[in-house]
Amino acid sequence: MAVITLNSQNFEQEITNSDKPVIIDVFAVWCGPCQYMIPIFEELSKEMSDKYKFAKVNVDEERDIAVKYNVSSIPTFVFLKDSNVVGRELGFIEKETLKAKIEELLG
Repeated sequence: MAVITLNSQNFEQEITNSDKPVIIDVFAVWCGPCQYMIPIFEELSKEMSDKYKFAKVNVDEERDIAVKYNVSSIPTFVFLKDSNVVGRELGFIEKETLKAKIEELLG
């Protein structure tokens, strides 16, 4: 399953009503570290989509979602279980580190 692009229209359906734990990547197109994370996040979504839902939020287009999760720097990864924040990570993360964090917090 591909990474879902979140916006105010699909947020409720994709996140609030999700039957899987969710990892949200809050990013911006002008952010260097965010751009480095895109292929890593996409690879993990392909490898782990049977157990988790992967979503991304462009902070410049969907500021309200970023505010909802108290995002103050990017990239920020928000980990949700049953719509509740159970953890967050900031900045560039190696693939294996992010994968371990997902399993630790949501597994």
